[in-house]
Amino acid sequence: MTEATRAEVCIVALAECFRGDGEIVANPIGTIPMIAGRLARASFEPDLMVTDGEAALVAGDEAFAWPNGKLVEYYNPYRSMFDVVWSGRRHVVMGATQIDPWGNQNFAAIGSDYRVPKTQLIGFRGAPGNTVNHATSYWVANHSPRVFVESVDVVTGVGWNRALEAGGAAIEFFDLRKVVTNLAVLDFGGPDHRMRLVSVHPGIDADEVAAATGFDLARAPEVAESRMPTDEELRLIRELIDPGSLRSSELPD
Repeated sequence: MTEATRAEVCIVALAECFRGDGEIVANPIGTIPMIAGRLARASFEPDLMVTDGEAALVAGDEAFAWPNGKLVEYYNPYRSMFDVVWSGRRHVVMGATQIDPWGNQNFAAIGSDYRVPKTQLIGFRGAPGNTVNHATSYWVANHSPRVFVESVDVVTGVGWNRALEAGGAAIEFFDLRKVVTNLAVLDFGGPDHRMRLVSVHPGIDADEVAAATGFDLARAPEVAESRMPTDEELRLIRELIDPGSLRSSELPD
């Protein structure tokens, strides 16, 4: 087995979030998630439709540059994307400035008063509609108590407790799956759908993840080590999907 970097381990863990999705739009937002979405399609989910990060669904394995030009499979402007979102045929990987034990996410603002925030972030974007209409996972490049908090300052993406409390359409299509970080993989299989530690990346132990989390973190009965990339997956990542190694600029080894 060729030695893998931490970024490559995270890419594989994020790619696994798409396993079993079939013919839907994979919308991984960010450098490492984008590589992961391409890897999932190139290896075990060939029917995934992937975006170019703008307004098209494209063929090919490349994530950021298309030396021979983009092969557009479908033009996907906002009017089409909303149809995809509302019909549930999408799995998005979003980031999180804050996330709480039930998966409520914030990337709108920091501070107790949203009208006068301490720090203004990117706003609500599409997070509320994403989380109540289709599968959602999260990528956090810096696992720390500042991100993993007991209570988020603003709810942009809906978590399990709020979806269950709202009921009706809020829970009918709710599908909050995984959180992948630079340290570990987590799901929501703890008591009352609280966040749970599932696996730790090579060189990390469960206590280290707990110390980097600002709330009591449930643990799976057996916390495994995150899966290493296969030689073929490393070849795809390094030679086809991200030959320029943009992954290492987001997550240095």
